[in-house]
Amino acid sequence: MFKNIKKVMVALFVFVLSVGPFAALKPVNAEGETYEIGVAIYQYNDNFMTLFRNELEAYFGELAEADGNTYNLEFQDGKNDQATQTEQLNNFIAQGKDLLIANLVDPTGADQIILSAQSAEIPVVLINREPNVSTMELWPGKTTYVGVDARQSGIYQGEMIAELDNHGDINGDGKVSYLMIMGDAGNVDAEQRTQYSIETLELTIPTESLGEHQRGNWDQAKGQEIAANALSQFGEELEVIFSNNDGMALGAVQAINGAGRVINEDIYIVGVDALPEVVELLGQGQFTGTVLNDHFNQSHTAAEVAVKLLTGEEVGSYFWHDYIKVMTAEDAELKRLDYLEETVEEYQQRLIDTYGE
Repeated sequence: MFKNIKKVMVALFVFVLSVGPFAALKPVNAEGETYEIGVAIYQYNDNFMTLFRNELEAYFGELAEADGNTYNLEFQDGKNDQATQTEQLNNFIAQGKDLLIANLVDPTGADQIILSAQSAEIPVVLINREPNVSTMELWPGKTTYVGVDARQSGIYQGEMIAELDNHGDINGDGKVSYLMIMGDAGNVDAEQRTQYSIETLELTIPTESLGEHQRGNWDQAKGQEIAANALSQFGEELEVIFSNNDGMALGAVQAINGAGRVINEDIYIVGVDALPEVVELLGQGQFTGTVLNDHFNQSHTAAEVAVKLLTGEEVGSYFWHDYIKVMTAEDAELKRLDYLEETVEEYQQRLIDTYGE
């Protein structure tokens, strides 16, 4: 409250100088506002979030040049530990940051962070990991989520395999035998990408999971280990590897090459994120397909929504961007795209209309 009163008093003082008798004596100070922003990233050791973090910082710099304000961003690495990240966020609140941007380790634990920020009148922009709907109802107008619908990425993965001439059935036995490499437990993106990729493929051809779905926790080395074990155990029976992200998929590619298999000839692999390394492999015919998790547009929208909140505006509960199916390098080209802004009620109705949820 005191922060807002101070800004109002400063604005009134500048107004008086500009229109009163002092206007002829002294020019108005043209300097903009200075804002302190705390940014919590679930872990720096994540390919996608590194792209997001760098683009977010760069775009705030562009906004500063355009509007004359100063945006001081303090980044913290949560090291994939919620207790560590909660302490970092509580420190941001204690320091009196003007705004929080949070990529939470565990979105299910977001409620206490939101309530603490609300008590300190610090707006919150949640990014990348979708929180529960109930979280978004705690402080409407001052809390928002900027992201993508993970169901869409799973659907696109399934479609990419289904649209192949053989629908992923390399050995011609009438079904697709696959390995699923998942993100961390309880993560909504991991669960939805897993579910919708297979459900979508099964609209075209039956599938069979070779063993249990494996948790790679978004880690490239873990992805390599899981794929190597599966290739050793199942051999040529393994036809398709689904990976919840490109980082783990890159590890799987190393395992595939090490096993002497040839991608797009005797095995297929699809991921999510359209990392530059994967886009390069696509151009060389050494990857089947990925889905662009658009860090460029998400980071830009997160920054723009943050500026609205910093200037006192209320915003919608959700700002959505689309995933983009990537089968060629050209499909992954970055450009500014529109977003969909929704209230909680609009989001819930869309889920019913689109997915029957």
